[in-house]
Amino acid sequence: MVDGRGPVALFSVWDYVVFVLIILGAAGIGLFQALRGRKETSSAEFLLGGRQMTAVPVAMSLTASFMSGITVIGTPAEAYRFGTAFWLFCFSYSIMSTVTAEVFVPLFYRLGITSTYEYLEMRFNKLIRVIGTSMFIVQTALYTGMVIYAPALALNQITGLDLWGVLVATGTVCIIYCTLGGLKAVIWTDVFQMVIMLTGFVAVIARGAVLRGGLGRIWEDARQGGRLEAFDFDPDPLKRHTFWTIVVGGSLMWASIYSINQSQVQRYISCRTLTHAKMSLYVNMVGLWVTVSLAMLSGLTMYSVYKDCDPLSNGDVDTSDQLLPYLVMDILAAFPGIPGLFVAAAYSGTLSTVSSSINALVAVTVEDFLKPALPSLTERQVSWINMGLSVFFGGLCIGMAGVASLMGSVLQAALSIFGMISGPLLGIYILGMFFRCANSKGGLAGLITGLILTLWVGIGAQIYPPGPDKTLPLPLSTLGCTDIINATTVSPWTSTATSTPNPQTLQPQVRTSLLVHMSLAQSCPHSQFRCPLSGGCKQRKVRPELFVGKSDLICSGCKRESSETSELTEKIPYNAEVGIDNPDFSDKTIKIQEIQDMDSVTRF
Repeated sequence: MVDGRGPVALFSVWDYVVFVLIILGAAGIGLFQALRGRKETSSAEFLLGGRQMTAVPVAMSLTASFMSGITVIGTPAEAYRFGTAFWLFCFSYSIMSTVTAEVFVPLFYRLGITSTYEYLEMRFNKLIRVIGTSMFIVQTALYTGMVIYAPALALNQITGLDLWGVLVATGTVCIIYCTLGGLKAVIWTDVFQMVIMLTGFVAVIARGAVLRGGLGRIWEDARQGGRLEAFDFDPDPLKRHTFWTIVVGGSLMWASIYSINQSQVQRYISCRTLTHAKMSLYVNMVGLWVTVSLAMLSGLTMYSVYKDCDPLSNGDVDTSDQLLPYLVMDILAAFPGIPGLFVAAAYSGTLSTVSSSINALVAVTVEDFLKPALPSLTERQVSWINMGLSVFFGGLCIGMAGVASLMGSVLQAALSIFGMISGPLLGIYILGMFFRCANSKGGLAGLITGLILTLWVGIGAQIYPPGPDKTLPLPLSTLGCTDIINATTVSPWTSTATSTPNPQTLQPQVRTSLLVHMSLAQSCPHSQFRCPLSGGCKQRKVRPELFVGKSDLICSGCKRESSETSELTEKIPYNAEVGIDNPDFSDKTIKIQEIQDMDSVTRF
């Protein structure tokens, strides 16, 4: 049955077998890494993989970390209903990867930090560091709860897969390999999960191409349906997807994620050399291109199959997030185990995001709260604390998934609001990295101003969303449906779980991203204006290592200006002191470079 009429088949025994084997395989990889590195029990080994990781696995982990289950089931539905404008994010990924690799990575890598927010204390003060860390913890806990719950609900309502059993299993698997294996286990498990995600997309596209008579037919159907008109240069920022909101706003949004978000920074600073760290971001860029392209093509395949009988309009599904699972059970149920592969692909996205979040939450809690408060902790004590916090945060994420099931759209609105903190945080990092006269008072004022502006715009967007003329989907038809189901009728395969609105949590940010991230441009000038009033350049001398210099930018690797520069690109010794304890940041290193760096940074 491929015409979108009525209920589809539920999970078979073989689907359960494939699903369970893939999830156990992911857990097995994590356990293998834990046993392999059981002799190394240091905090650096647990949180950063001993700073010995290479570019390709880190790149695949970077890609998998934010390609959640929401992305796996939500992005194809985006292409099905709104066309391929989402494909323009490939431009955003390119801009984001270049900026992060050439500006942020060299700075964070040479500082040897574990928590991204250590930089805020180095550059400003401890208060700003604590504020940044606290914002990250709240944001990540909320996001992770929704990432676990939203795809589980959509898949449960289509496949009949037990909702709470899968939720608990997801959290338990993540807790096991995060607790025992640390970052190294998370990265290698992400590699496996990334392969499963891409395989799930390929299975849908291949079967759809067979049914429709080839990829050419799918492309032609999409063209006739207006799904290939991606470039819309309308400057209206309220319009759902335009070139400007995606490329400009999307670049800022993804830069705030990859440049300063602990979940991502923690991965590329775990690389053995600066070259590997930069390369991981460029390989990740290609991985993002491939992932979004396969997701878009899956959506176009779904449109080609259902162009004459839309399951959503026909009442076969309740929300757009159920469209892809419905398609899978429709066209792949005749192949035992393949639907299980797709559901495993969706849950692989969830597992990768949850494990990344747990590891990042442990890192910032230990580095930003526990170590400063308890400096006498031994390495063994810190290792036990790391494992204990992994269990705690894993349980917290499962709990937040339960909260998501109760709060529904309220939690989504809260998540959208907390997601708006990325712009001001990115602004204060840029302020500290490029403007030498910026001080802690000006930085704090700019951060608060930026938060107020983003919350004002974001809450306003939630209360007064763009009108229907700005967000209408492309036309869909039910003319080919021979058995139209009343939309109010509960179909046989729908579970008793409460249906929630569309959980594509990134879309509200994308729609208002151009306005929301204007706070970045507003908070920096405000901070610059505030800094002279609070002391400005009369402040204490700031270490030149905390600023972005010419040697950090593109083509800095074309030549090596000195042996000191060469040393910065090599891996940090395993037993070296890093972060704010690094002795390289003493005054003796400042005297030689201070005058030259002051002039060059000021002119830049």
